[in-house]
Amino acid sequence: MQKLSRLLAIEKIIQKEKISSQEILLKKLEKKGFRCTQATLSRNLRQLGVVKVPDGKGGYVYSIPSAQQSQFLTEMKYDLINVIKSIIEANSMIIIKTSPGYANSIAVTIDNYGRYEIAGTIAGDDTLLVIPRDNVSLSHVRGILEMIFPGLQAMAGK
Repeated sequence: MQKLSRLLAIEKIIQKEKISSQEILLKKLEKKGFRCTQATLSRNLRQLGVVKVPDGKGGYVYSIPSAQQSQFLTEMKYDLINVIKSIIEANSMIIIKTSPGYANSIAVTIDNYGRYEIAGTIAGDDTLLVIPRDNVSLSHVRGILEMIFPGLQAMAGK
C-alpha cells in the first residue's frame, strides 16, 4: 500500500507544482512522509507515464500526459460530472449512478485515463461499476476518480 500511496502523492505533486528534477520531487515526497530512492522514484515516474515538457522559460518540468487535457476535454469532464447522481461503495467496488444514458460516457472517460489501479469498468444505461485491482483501497480509487473528475468528492454525499 505504501507504493500506491506514493504513486498518488507523486501524481498530485506533479499536477499542482512545477517540478523540474527528481531531486526536488524526492524532497517534496519526503516532506509528505514518503521516503524512497532515486531508482524507485525513476521507476514510479515511468509507471505513471510522466514525461518532461518545456516550461516556457527554457527549462523542463514533469507532466502527466493524461492530466494535459485540452480545454474541450476539461469542459466535457465538468459536463459529465453534472450527470452523476450518486456514488456507492460496495464489496471493494464503486457504483456510480448517473442520469439515464450517461453511464457509458463516464466509464469510457475513466477507462481512457488508463489508471493502473482500476482494473476496469462495466456500464449499463444509468449505472456504472468501477472495479479496482487487487489490494487497491477504495480511498485510492476515490482519489483517482477525483483527479479524473475534479469536484467529484462533493457528489459522493448525494
